[in-house]
Amino acid sequence: MAGFEEAALERVRMARSRLQAAQAADDAFEEAQAAEELEDALRVANDHGVAAGDEGSR
Repeated sequence: MAGFEEAALERVRMARSRLQAAQAADDAFEEAQAAEELEDALRVANDHGVAAGDEGSR
């Protein structure tokens, strides 16, 4: 399970980073895609009991 947990957390980290970059670049399209990816990554992590931090920290 540790491998899955690490992968889920990395997916969340990458999605958060992508969202922050899109916001900094003022790229609305990329921001929308990144927000959807983050929501999905957080949902998957939550569904499998992986603590991924504050879900509202987008």
